[in-house]
Amino acid sequence: MKLYKVIIAICLVGMCFSCSDEFALPDPPFAVTSDAFFLSQGDFENSLIGAYDPLQATYANVILGEIASDNTHAGGESATDVIGWQQVDRMIHTEVNDNLDDIWDFNFAGVYRTSYIIENADNEVEFDSKAQIIAEAKFLRAYFNFELVKWFGGIPIKPEGKFELGEERSIPRSTVEEVYAYIENDLIQAIPDLAEQAPQVGRASKFAAQALLGKVYLYQDKFAESAQELQAVINSGQYHLYGTQEGEDFLNLFEFFVENGPESVFEIQYTGAQGAGFGCLQCSEGNVAVGFSGVRGYNGPVFESGFGFNLPTQEAVDAFSDNDLRKQLTILDIEAWVADFQDQGVPVTYNIGNQDPQTGHTGFYNRKYLPRENDNLPDVNLTHPNNYRAIRYADVLLMAAEALNRGGIDDALARDYLNQVRERAGLAPTDASGSVLLETIYLDRRLELMGEGHRFFDLVRTGRAASFIDGFQENKNEVFPIPLEEIQFAQGNWEQNTGY
Repeated sequence: MKLYKVIIAICLVGMCFSCSDEFALPDPPFAVTSDAFFLSQGDFENSLIGAYDPLQATYANVILGEIASDNTHAGGESATDVIGWQQVDRMIHTEVNDNLDDIWDFNFAGVYRTSYIIENADNEVEFDSKAQIIAEAKFLRAYFNFELVKWFGGIPIKPEGKFELGEERSIPRSTVEEVYAYIENDLIQAIPDLAEQAPQVGRASKFAAQALLGKVYLYQDKFAESAQELQAVINSGQYHLYGTQEGEDFLNLFEFFVENGPESVFEIQYTGAQGAGFGCLQCSEGNVAVGFSGVRGYNGPVFESGFGFNLPTQEAVDAFSDNDLRKQLTILDIEAWVADFQDQGVPVTYNIGNQDPQTGHTGFYNRKYLPRENDNLPDVNLTHPNNYRAIRYADVLLMAAEALNRGGIDDALARDYLNQVRERAGLAPTDASGSVLLETIYLDRRLELMGEGHRFFDLVRTGRAASFIDGFQENKNEVFPIPLEEIQFAQGNWEQNTGY
């Protein structure tokens, strides 16, 4: 692992490094250690803020997870714009890919920060909310490790605490099974100490942890365990499908005023108040993926301009039936949009970038995360306050339906959960069962969650990726390569994933 980068670059608690020659001394005059920190309730609270912060950098997981699937083209200015995304779109990515490296780095930064809190759980400082903070740290560590195992397969784990510099040469990559067991253990330990209502907006609740645990079980085909956890979330009464109660309009689901709403089980928070630059995209407090997904050179109402990446394919658009409300929620047909406003006498202009037939312009944009007109400061392209709905209640219902069906547990209840999602979308309920019901669940997962970064991993975990993704090679592309520099830092301790 690039531990020197993950450890030194992290400003977990505001670490300060001198610019003088003293930095090079073997015994620096000051360092943040457990002996100098975690001495008060405020220290633990501040460290938890630091542990949540890397979630904002996981915008990279979302946009690249869509591009890797059959849902979208990479797009951009040209077929070489953000070359790492273009390579993943074509399934020709290698171990030298800065964008995959970002996913490794950002998520391991989260693992490091959470582990630093957890290893201090038993120190002498006691206060009423300590158990809740430790539980949230375990939830977050599970979240980051789940992303890592999805993308890279077996990863190094260190249950007893944070990684130290040099341990990449001694700690092996664990098996996928061991990583999942580690994730399960963190969540199982966290759930009893998490509040049913999160202490603050954006923090994890007990039901967020149960939803994540249900998802982790589903990825391992542990259907009974998955259904149990997901049904606990459903039966909690804490959530409902937005648009099913008076005064709610489903088509507003991804607008700002519905953020952290009744369908949000866990939501990553963003703000437009702090900018970033291309040299440090992760420094933004805004959702960088939103600006990247915007219409290039756009000038018109409702939306702001962007960079034209992550473009829904014609096949993905055609997967919606005409009466499916999710099509309007999910897809912006730019030509139809422009024509509608021209009929009203409102001029709308835009640019077309990449025109490569395999990775380029399609005429469609991911409406869920298009940049809206807002008060983002100071960079309208990189600093967008659109939250990411990491776990939605609709996702919970569909995962529960899948677990109940695939586990042979209860097709009637699986149909009920699926039909709740379908009816919200304006579709007739299905009376299917068995394998036909499963195919309907799979299709509705695609249509319901399109644009949200789940499709590639759904196809991989169900063994269907080679049938849907052009260029996908079985026994290789189920995971992505460990970045080359991480293999080099490990000095022979880790082997590369098969096929790379």
